[in-house]
Amino acid sequence: MTHELHDLMTPEKNVQRIMWTGTIWFVAAVGSVAVALGLLLATGWRPALLSAGLATLFWVGAALVALSVGLIGWSGCPILEVDVPTADRNKTRTMQAGTMLFIVGGAAALLAVLLGPSS
Repeated sequence: MTHELHDLMTPEKNVQRIMWTGTIWFVAAVGSVAVALGLLLATGWRPALLSAGLATLFWVGAALVALSVGLIGWSGCPILEVDVPTADRNKTRTMQAGTMLFIVGGAAALLAVLLGPSS
């Protein structure tokens, strides 16, 4: 028994969709990081205010967010480095990984901020 892909999930349409929506997700990710970090820094908050454990949590989270932004940006890049089926697999995986790392890293970094001193 063979399983046929729905027309919307063919590699060609999926790659086109990821490249189009990936650009939007990239802008949203960069914008949300800029707003969150900008507001924190504008209030005088600095990572140096955190205890060693919370600082580690913050920087690990920040590194995951930075990696995620790169993955999301690469996924949305309109250049196919290989054939369409391989690009479909690669862009799908990097978009999924980038989204997951953005959520996990952002939650970790913000948790460290919330658990740290208020001033």
